Amino acid sequence: MRKILMLLTVVSLFGFKTIHAGEVLQERARAIPSLGKEEVGVNRRSLLKRTNPSLPLHKANAPLPGEGIYKPRNEFSFKAEPPVKQQVAATLRPYILKEAAWALTQQPITVTAESCPRSAGGKHDFYSEGDYWWPNPANPEGPYIQKDGLTNPQNFVAHRQAMIRFSRIIGALASAYQITHDKKYVKHALLHLKAWFIDPETLMNPNLLYAQAIKGVATGRGIGIIDTIQLMEVIQGLESMQASPLVDKPTLQGIKNWVSAYLTWLTTHQYGNDEMNAKNNHGTCWVMQVACFAKFTGNKQLLDFCTNRYKEVLLPTQMAADGSFPLELKRTKPYGYSIFNLDAMATICQTLSTAENNLWNYETTDGKSIKKGITFLYPYLKDKSKWPYPHDVMHYESWPVAQPSLVFGAAAYQDQQWLSAWKTLEHAPADEEIIRNLPVRHPLIWLN
Repeated sequence: MRKILMLLTVVSLFGFKTIHAGEVLQERARAIPSLGKEEVGVNRRSLLKRTNPSLPLHKANAPLPGEGIYKPRNEFSFKAEPPVKQQVAATLRPYILKEAAWALTQQPITVTAESCPRSAGGKHDFYSEGDYWWPNPANPEGPYIQKDGLTNPQNFVAHRQAMIRFSRIIGALASAYQITHDKKYVKHALLHLKAWFIDPETLMNPNLLYAQAIKGVATGRGIGIIDTIQLMEVIQGLESMQASPLVDKPTLQGIKNWVSAYLTWLTTHQYGNDEMNAKNNHGTCWVMQVACFAKFTGNKQLLDFCTNRYKEVLLPTQMAADGSFPLELKRTKPYGYSIFNLDAMATICQTLSTAENNLWNYETTDGKSIKKGITFLYPYLKDKSKWPYPHDVMHYESWPVAQPSLVFGAAAYQDQQWLSAWKTLEHAPADEEIIRNLPVRHPLIWLN
């Protein structure tokens, strides 16, 4: 055994990375006590096949939990891919540093910078308008009418764009801080965080009373709550930076107070209740947001609620037996909405999973799971030409991009195929519609 371990060490010095090699061999020996010392070091596949002749070769060659992604090179070494987070950092590094350099030049722009005369709210209130609502040709000055899937280019989007910009800035700065540990990124991020959440002159009120309004129909709607998925990377970015000595306790507490107030509104106002009970991606995004914000504020009651809702409502009611989302497939943008909903569910699993309650491993009694959802969509993310359903009426050509479901799934299941596909996809999308529907654009700050 000692000779085997010495040889493994020598092999690693020549560039072959070993993963728990000694522990793996020892575990094999403990699991098969009848084998002698000289048999422990035999080829891994041969050993398992000898002790379990019916075991298929692909299973004999599969990694144990914690071993990582690897391919055997010879009987004494395991050639490993680097850990998923390391691969993600290497892939994203040039994008992160470029975007962070841009972010360092940006000054805060909050909802107070611009207003819309159609808003029923005030200077500090976020305002947006329903995407698919248009003037009625028969009554141009009257209530708007709906055209599903077709975005009205005349809508007021300044607040939504400002929040997306805020999300990009904090996500980029937090990611750059992770890979460089340069405090300048934290310092500049705090400038923006204080402007949005603390400064009384520029802060946003912690509610969405006037989001996705419809002229002549509604001053705001619960469906508008989906707009604040952009705040998730702001909060996740702050979490990844909060250990820095530059993040003082009063500032951190002030932001937590704002987020707590927003959580209260999300979980008590009728708009929040409406969105929570939405049967499609809107209901998913309510859970995704509440989970992210509750984790930041340490609200265990809401964390437990979101975990149970994922298990008892989202997964069993939205997913079909094959892993698809029928309600999204019925829309005029079935491809984009299927991707979006899967990304949101994967982000829920990434946010809420613990050692004791791992949602990545959860499966309903009839076999539905997040893994099944990723497995269903993966072939169409890798090769969109294989998509067997109708094409989206808008922005079809811009999907897919580097979807978080692939990178989170790769990390959860140690799936190098999914990670390799993610690496080849677009990491800096330019289409505003895609950016808006990409809840995680900086996955490095989400990976533990």
